[in-house]
Amino acid sequence: MRWRVIALVSLGVNIALAAAWLSVTSQRAANAAAAAAAVAAAQTSAVPAKTNVVVRRQYFTWQDIESPDFATYVANLRQIGCPEQTIHDILIAEVNALYSRKRAVELVTPEQQWWRSQPDANVLRAALVKFRELEAQRRGLLTGLLGTNWETGDLVSIPRPSRPGVVLDGPVLGALSSDVKQALENVSISSQDRMQAYLDAQRSANKAPDPAELAKLRQQTRDELAHILSPPELEEYLLRYSQDANNLRTEFGQLRFFDPTPDEFRGVFRATDTLDQRIQLLADATDPSSVDTRKALEEQRENAIKIALGPKRYEEYRMLHDPAYRDAVAAAQQAGTPEAAQTIYAVNLAVLAEQNRIRGDTNLTAEQKTIELKRVELNQLEANTVATGQDLPQQAPAPPPPPQPKKVYVLGPGDSVDTIALMYGLPVSAIKAANPKVNFNRLKPGVPITIPPSPFSSVPSQ
Repeated sequence: MRWRVIALVSLGVNIALAAAWLSVTSQRAANAAAAAAAVAAAQTSAVPAKTNVVVRRQYFTWQDIESPDFATYVANLRQIGCPEQTIHDILIAEVNALYSRKRAVELVTPEQQWWRSQPDANVLRAALVKFRELEAQRRGLLTGLLGTNWETGDLVSIPRPSRPGVVLDGPVLGALSSDVKQALENVSISSQDRMQAYLDAQRSANKAPDPAELAKLRQQTRDELAHILSPPELEEYLLRYSQDANNLRTEFGQLRFFDPTPDEFRGVFRATDTLDQRIQLLADATDPSSVDTRKALEEQRENAIKIALGPKRYEEYRMLHDPAYRDAVAAAQQAGTPEAAQTIYAVNLAVLAEQNRIRGDTNLTAEQKTIELKRVELNQLEANTVATGQDLPQQAPAPPPPPQPKKVYVLGPGDSVDTIALMYGLPVSAIKAANPKVNFNRLKPGVPITIPPSPFSSVPSQ
């Protein structure tokens, strides 16, 4: 029975589907006929059909205009109808910005050599040559793009700021983005304002600036810089512009002959920077605990310098703090024998000790002290001359002694050559040699005998 029910249901479904198909087909035919009638009516009608056209706005971005090739850039600007003065302004600003970046990165200026206490004249000359080269390129590019009279239409050159900030050039700071450079400029200006406000307030109150407060202000600036720069960028900035680096350059400059390398300066700065900040915070402290802490920090700083420089360079650094050693180095270099500095220094120390002894000798009169000090000075000059390998000035030959008047002895009764020799302490042979025309075998009273000078003394015979 079950299969009969299923067969009846299937037959009913098929009949329903067939009816639905017939209905849809009839509707499509009716629609097609209506459409055909409408087309025929339109073709036979005398009124034409109206068409509405909608124009859509075409959008473009600045990236569609801008181009790394300046000639293409100019052509694009002209194509969109940009005024010529605006094109001039845009191009001048773009080229100036390009060469500003080039100068920041490619120029090596004395300011970038933060390890030098005095600028290098050779670096300054090379920077000037490079600057002129880049300036010639800039002007040549603008002339090629805008014509020879482009300067007459230059309306966008930025004026020199009334408050010039820090110079951000070189391979590290020069490569910073414009936004970062602007942020650094803002920090620099804010720092200057804070410092000046504090100094003005102290001056108004008739007070001297507190080194600890100055150190706190500088630390505030460092904290702001640390939020903008990476650690290597911050170190480069501090090496060039921080107070601690300036103090270190001054210290090395006073030594005159130390001339640290970049690695030596950087190493000493890293070793002493934090210690210097802590020492500055205790600069005016007078309580025993702070005084002891400051002394311990200063000893720690000296040891840090010793480690940073190494034994040999530290010894040279330490000795150059002595003015006497700096004088010795200057004398040795002037003579072209820098290796003689140690010898000259030893001579100078010995001379200084002898001069102090003479000045303190109460047994000498003022005139005698002057004579002795002059003698020591001459001895020092002679010793340093020998130390530097120079020839001593030849002394003028001593003048011959003035001729002594001849002494003549007139023989008396009983005199002989032996008695004359005994009387004057002379050998008989010397008396005979001085009187070649006298016959000593026939001496008579009244005969003059010449008495020669004694060969045993430089003092003439009396």
